[in-house]
Amino acid sequence: MTAPITEQLDDPESARESGQRKMDWARQHMPIMAALREEFEEDQPFAGERIAMAMHVEAKTAVLAEVLAAGGAEVAMTGCNPLSTHDDVSAALDSVEGVTCYAKRGVEDEAYYGAIEATIAHDPTITVDDGMDLVAAIHEDYPELIDTIVGGAEETTTGVHRLRAMDEDGELKYPVFAVNDTPMKRLFDNVHGTGESSLASIAMTTNLSWAGKTVVVAGYGYCGKGVAKKASGQNADVVVTEVEPRRALEAHMEGYDVMPMEDAAEIGDVFLTTTGNRDVVVREHFEQMQDGVLLANAGHFDVEVDLDALSDLAVDTYEARDGVQAYEMEDGRRLNVLAEGRLVNLATPIALGHPVEVMDQSFGVQAVCVRELVENGDEYGAGVHDVPDRLDKEVAEIKLAAEGVEFDELTDAQAEYMDSWQHGT
Repeated sequence: MTAPITEQLDDPESARESGQRKMDWARQHMPIMAALREEFEEDQPFAGERIAMAMHVEAKTAVLAEVLAAGGAEVAMTGCNPLSTHDDVSAALDSVEGVTCYAKRGVEDEAYYGAIEATIAHDPTITVDDGMDLVAAIHEDYPELIDTIVGGAEETTTGVHRLRAMDEDGELKYPVFAVNDTPMKRLFDNVHGTGESSLASIAMTTNLSWAGKTVVVAGYGYCGKGVAKKASGQNADVVVTEVEPRRALEAHMEGYDVMPMEDAAEIGDVFLTTTGNRDVVVREHFEQMQDGVLLANAGHFDVEVDLDALSDLAVDTYEARDGVQAYEMEDGRRLNVLAEGRLVNLATPIALGHPVEVMDQSFGVQAVCVRELVENGDEYGAGVHDVPDRLDKEVAEIKLAAEGVEFDELTDAQAEYMDSWQHGT
């Protein structure tokens, strides 16, 4: 059985101090989580609950875990990506009362899934996931736990897609909130968070400018929109590739060049995938690319860029910079892969993930969803559920209050008018 992180590190005390500094900084900029922590500490809504979490273990996520623990929960946590864990934060989190953390950076598959099993060994009553690995492991290997699980919450696009596919097959046996699909997640985390953090991570990892480069964005969902908008704002020429005609048309109407990846491969300087799907950039594309291109993934799993095909084409491969692997072709061209094709905003050596303020909103939604499951879980049947709009609005109102922003309310007459079908022109 995988041991907690503090038993895996050579100098856990030094790591703990470093992680605590990161968490202290994050807390200062997370007013939503501060407000919810105050509420949870007083009400203890999670007393007796055991929450298993599989998420990116870095400072903002650690704040979410400690807020849930402050509400009375026993929290067991591990990572959802082998390269996104900050070991110092993991150690600091493992020292929080009520939290056990198993996440360690850079582990192989056996240790990665062993840590997931370690969290499941706490017999969770609630799951909080980013990518659905935890839910999948419970259903496949520990189905006896399902009857005692109240429900779960899923953070990201890929995880929600997997859950919906599982639900359609009739295989999802407990309720899970699609946190990713709420306005407070999609409009901010996916657009601004992914856009800003992905481009910042690439720029800092490579020490290269965006200005004048042709950036190929694969996929024009919320994450792709954010990447395209932020890259354009830094004076890059943006090309969008899409498989969905309405999104392709939307990108075209937003002023971006839209073309198949086969054509984009010839002109791109940077390729950034945001699809959540596999085989987005493949052998025939590599064969057309220019020397020196950057290949990065801002989707989820490391399947969007076909690294097996790239390795087959390469006559040599070497580490060009920390977090950058160069693949040299027979004709001398070098194609550079960032973060081993994993999430570029979380998996490069200097990656910090989304901005703190953005994750405060997303994790605020996660926290109120966990509270909803505890208070009203019996009202939700097995399957994927939209987050109740009142919860999303609650988080928005906390944020506005913290920012000192006031906003209007409908009058009684306006509310009556909007709810009536009888009022016409």
